[in-house]
Amino acid sequence: MKNVLSGIQPTGDMHLGNYFGAVQNWVRLQEQYHCTYGVVDYHSMTMPYKADTLRENTWKMVFYLLACGIKSENLFIQSLVPEHVELSWVLGCVTSYGELSRMTQFKDKTDQLFETDNDAFVSSGLFVYPVLQAADILIYHADYVPVGKDQQQHLELSRDVAHRFNRQFGKEYFRHPEPLFTETPKILSPADPTKKMSKSLGEKHYINLFGEEDRIRKQIKSAVTDTGDTPAGQMSPGVQNLFELLRACGNLTAHDALMADYRAGALKYSDLKEEVAHTVVALVHPLRERYAELNADKRAVKAQIQESSAEIRKRAQQTMREVRELTGLVGMK
Repeated sequence: MKNVLSGIQPTGDMHLGNYFGAVQNWVRLQEQYHCTYGVVDYHSMTMPYKADTLRENTWKMVFYLLACGIKSENLFIQSLVPEHVELSWVLGCVTSYGELSRMTQFKDKTDQLFETDNDAFVSSGLFVYPVLQAADILIYHADYVPVGKDQQQHLELSRDVAHRFNRQFGKEYFRHPEPLFTETPKILSPADPTKKMSKSLGEKHYINLFGEEDRIRKQIKSAVTDTGDTPAGQMSPGVQNLFELLRACGNLTAHDALMADYRAGALKYSDLKEEVAHTVVALVHPLRERYAELNADKRAVKAQIQESSAEIRKRAQQTMREVRELTGLVGMK
């Protein structure tokens, strides 16, 4: 089976955009590929954070992923595999400053920091973290990486770094990972459907996948529909977002019936919101139940993930033994 690698930062709540944009697909890919998924806590250190919050969010994300259907044997915590950082240094030495300076996410996140603080501290970690991302991928010799269009630039860097490493050290050692594009819905903010659902915009802009069901209903029923500036004959972004949620949840019967009402000019937004709220709650209910079960036995679950991280680390250690040999570093006993 081909190898698939992906990672997610532990930045707090998992929202519907995270689930439909990545995690739901990760669960499906487990049936087709040899999958390795990481909770990449090292990456979260590139932005301002608090130590206790990072540790809490890391374990929370682990439990979220397990509740969604990620198999424990496929899951690791990045900081429990320190070889990622070691390989990152080696790969950093075959990555140019120019390549990193062209990374759009560095510019976007820097702008985000300065929006809230004119004297914001921008770490060098934020600048070089695409190299760590390349190490995450290459250390497991991934064949495919499931990505969205906004992440394609980083995967291209990983491919370039692999090519340069192989050329410099005279061996086709690292694979050139390919993007695994899958059709994923673009879920927008219920409060501002001109923007992608995001935690950085504030609580009203995202729907927590594991949130209280009453709050989910309230958020959907208060979601923005028309803002009055939509051109005649076009569906407003807010209404389109609600239809997209129905489709993403798999409720095509309701989607098609309500779409027919819309086209006939007979759609009531209250009916649309009611159906979306009912559908989303039906989706999250079993996930919340599974999350509660996992939390009832936290110690055992944590031990399980520490064990799976140790097993996955063996693969990373083997890669680093071979990289040390290729690059002229002194080997480990």
